[in-house]
Order: sequence, then C-alpha cells, then structure tokens
Amino acid sequence: MSEFKAIETQEQLDAIIGERIRRAESKAAEKYADYDSIKHQNDELTAQIADLTKQIKAKDEAISGNKEIVDNLNAKIKDYETRSVKTRIAHEVGLPYQLADKLSGEDEDAIREDAKKMASFIKTPAAPIGSVEPTHEDSDPVKSDMAALAKQLQEVF
Repeated sequence: MSEFKAIETQEQLDAIIGERIRRAESKAAEKYADYDSIKHQNDELTAQIADLTKQIKAKDEAISGNKEIVDNLNAKIKDYETRSVKTRIAHEVGLPYQLADKLSGEDEDAIREDAKKMASFIKTPAAPIGSVEPTHEDSDPVKSDMAALAKQLQEVF
C-alpha cells in the first residue's frame, strides 16, 4: 500500500473527493445502465395488466349473467325430473295421476314411501256387477225403445 499523505489544502481534498465521487457514479452508471429500458418494460407490463384486468372483469360479468340463466335452467330440470319420478311412482303404486303432484319426498325412496301410504287410504272401486239378462224378451234395443216410447205416449193421451 501507499503511504498516507496528509491533506493540506482544499484543492487536494476536492480532488480526492471528486475522484471518489466519479468512481461511485461510474459504478452506479454500470449497475443501473438498463434503468430506462426496465422502466419502459414496467410501463408496458402495467398497461397490459390493466387491459387484461378489464377483460377478466368483463368476462366475469358475462359469466355471472349466464350463471343465473344456468341456475334457473337447472332448477327447471330438477322440477321436471321430480314430476316425472312422482308420475312414474304414482302409476306403479296405482294412484290416480291427479294425485301424483301431492306426493312428497326428496328422493325416489321417500316419494315411493309416501305413495304407498297414500295408496293405502284410497280404495279402488270394484267393477259393478251387471245383469246379463235382457230386460225384455225382445233383445233388439231399437224395438224395446220403440215399445217404451209407445207406452209413454199411451199414458199421456
């Protein structure tokens, strides 16, 4: 190393400090030489982020509008499926179709149980037993109707 020299004048101090400042500026200039290009890239990327954020927001708004439509359609589909299951079960159990809407339950098994309970309260009417014997000796319905009409006319006159 070199020997220490005492600084005796202001000019010597200014020269030493000036050299030190030039070295620091030189190192800083080397270190931050690409500052302008990085700043320019940062500005471009910031603008690109803002543009993409706007696009995302617009698509989110479009999706949220479509989400309501999809939710409504899914609700309708579920309602149609539930009605179909109720109608099918009512038919299987022997309930009238008018009572299919009265069945309740969250799933098919619960609806089936409700249908069986309801069917136990409904009695199907037995077919009436009709007479197979003709009411008149004459089995021709036209002749029997004419005879009845003639009888009524006689009673009136």
